[in-house]
Amino acid sequence: MLAIRAARLFDGDGADPVERPVVLVEGGRIAAVLPGAEPPSGAEFVDLGDATMLPGLVDSHLHLAFDASADPVGSLAARDDDEVLATMRSAARLALSAGITTVRDLGDRGYLALKLRDELAGDPAAGPQILAAGPPITTVRGHCWFLGGGTPPGEIRAAVREHASRGVDVIKLMATGGEMTEGTASHVAQFDVADLRAAVDEAHRHGLPVTAHAHGRDGIANAVAAGVDMIEHGTFMTADGAATEPALLESIAAAGIPIGATVAHTPVPGAPPPPRVAMMIPLLIAVFRNVRAAGIPLICSTDAGIGPMSPHDSLPRGPAQLSGLLGIPPVEALRAVTSLPARACGLGDTKGRVAPGYDADLLAVAGDPLTDPAALTTVSAVFRAGVRVR
Repeated sequence: MLAIRAARLFDGDGADPVERPVVLVEGGRIAAVLPGAEPPSGAEFVDLGDATMLPGLVDSHLHLAFDASADPVGSLAARDDDEVLATMRSAARLALSAGITTVRDLGDRGYLALKLRDELAGDPAAGPQILAAGPPITTVRGHCWFLGGGTPPGEIRAAVREHASRGVDVIKLMATGGEMTEGTASHVAQFDVADLRAAVDEAHRHGLPVTAHAHGRDGIANAVAAGVDMIEHGTFMTADGAATEPALLESIAAAGIPIGATVAHTPVPGAPPPPRVAMMIPLLIAVFRNVRAAGIPLICSTDAGIGPMSPHDSLPRGPAQLSGLLGIPPVEALRAVTSLPARACGLGDTKGRVAPGYDADLLAVAGDPLTDPAALTTVSAVFRAGVRVR
């Protein structure tokens, strides 16, 4: 048995910290959480001192195959599969070193994330637990078609069946265009409701959840009508801005569909955001304030890999950004990178909490992120399945 003590604990849910907890770990899982207790005799004891312990972070949206360079699409195209896998291994290690112990890869090439998932499954020290979507399902020449082709109208069920046969953990649908793909636009819908509904029905028949990349209003509305389980981005972009629609927000809230806001970024010194992005920032702040006010679960993720501001260790910066830009209380911001994404990814019984029966994926940081979310970047220790990896 392993006994880990810290000055305080955020358990992934409660608003108040647990003072001087001892967390007991056995067989890679949490056996008990003992407030103010002494470690049992005979246990291996780790005292983390004046640190805050919390659940390992969950990044519900990243791309291990993209290298976070200025041209991730070109870099990926220039590499063969072995080289891409080497890049993905490095990205996974970087994420784990930051305390990100679970990741959901929402778009790779050639199902490489599944290969890496299986490779890392028996070695907790090598990387986070990976949930993998494989190549996203998109239209012909649609957003990210270069990751695996496009799906003609009427053939989306077959595409979902192919993904299911490969063993994916989630289906990723491209309900709108995106910024990285020439010839598409973020505010323009791709699949119609009938196709999206067919994809959701087929995925659910195989026991798979569905998440939809959706920026523009029409794509978001189509995804909601189709019954997706989650929406990625949810920015309500228009041709020249972004603005929410109250009735659609009400529909999302009523359906209980969370929105994964890919807002956790790492600033690059001397490289301000492009003018279009800079123009959009205040508009997107207003969008996500409206999303939160509507009672929609707001999850913080990264879209890591898509550019220099999105390295694969960006997620710990997200809660401070949520608090600073949106006025979200620190405890809510911390839930947005722990228990909320765990539940959204279907792992609510094993990840995102420090509680008996949960996986012993733990992060310890200097300071108290419940009062200063920026403390999440001051890593003292990381445990994955009870194995100390940093």
